[in-house]
Amino acid sequence: MPRRRTSLKKTRQDKKRHLRNLKIKQQLKKTIKKFQALLSAKNIDEAKALIGKVFSQLDKAAKKRIIHPNAADRKKSRLMKALGKHT
Repeated sequence: MPRRRTSLKKTRQDKKRHLRNLKIKQQLKKTIKKFQALLSAKNIDEAKALIGKVFSQLDKAAKKRIIHPNAADRKKSRLMKALGKHT
């Protein structure tokens, strides 16, 4: 356990940031799974409506460096490719 006041503060900040980042990641994963479920259920119109929200969440997470920007681009590419196969 840290002793210095600055170390204690840094520990508190890290914990808050970790929880915030975790929440954003979980929300992102939930939205992607919802999109993939719509694709597998052949609800193409609803999937097209949801793709904008998925892209927005990916871009925001990449901008905040919660996920790597290249990982976000790769996920977007794969989701669009999957959507293209079903249309």
